[in-house]
Amino acid sequence: MIEQTVSVPEVYQGQFGEFTITEGDRTGVIIYRTGLMVAALSFAIASALVLLNDNPDFKLLTPLYACFSLALGVSLLTIHIYMAFLHRVLQVFWVIGSVTALILALSSTDPLAVTIYTQPVTLLGVGFIFAALTGIYFKEAFCFNRLETKILTPIVPLLLLAHMLGILPIQGEKVLLGVWAILFVVFALRKVVQAIPPDIGDKSVFEYLKAKRSEKV
Repeated sequence: MIEQTVSVPEVYQGQFGEFTITEGDRTGVIIYRTGLMVAALSFAIASALVLLNDNPDFKLLTPLYACFSLALGVSLLTIHIYMAFLHRVLQVFWVIGSVTALILALSSTDPLAVTIYTQPVTLLGVGFIFAALTGIYFKEAFCFNRLETKILTPIVPLLLLAHMLGILPIQGEKVLLGVWAILFVVFALRKVVQAIPPDIGDKSVFEYLKAKRSEKV
């Protein structure tokens, strides 16, 4: 007779009680990290096309931006953030930025990247998607004390605001863009090898907050 070994889920002690991590939880984290990796690679490839070529084909940047945006949207759906309001705000930011980019891409005769670069005011709309990305950087810096996300959190708004105001020379913008692209990939790669449970967080806190919201309703 062959005995079957039954895998018993590990029980974790949370702030408001015990909890276990399911396969669904793990799958959600994997999807979150996959989205980050696709977004990081799309952003890095697009940045390399601009920084390493004197005459880049800007038309190639539009599909890369679309991949970046969609992947980021997937990550924002599956990220674990205790504050539901903040989670929704980041998702709304993503929607505003993505819709704005789509409208610009369809209404302009120039490639999307050219439109945004030559008309910095468009960042008032498109920039929301990068605000959502900065929110992820900030969350990771706060929760995991990651050096790369501590650097990325101020770099992104600094570069976008500097371009809108025209206060940085082109070479300065290129340096910041290069640092952003490299550290984004570093961040995504480090997430791949990170243990899964920390990304899930304390599920007892989520249950507690959910119960509190239900009581209010």
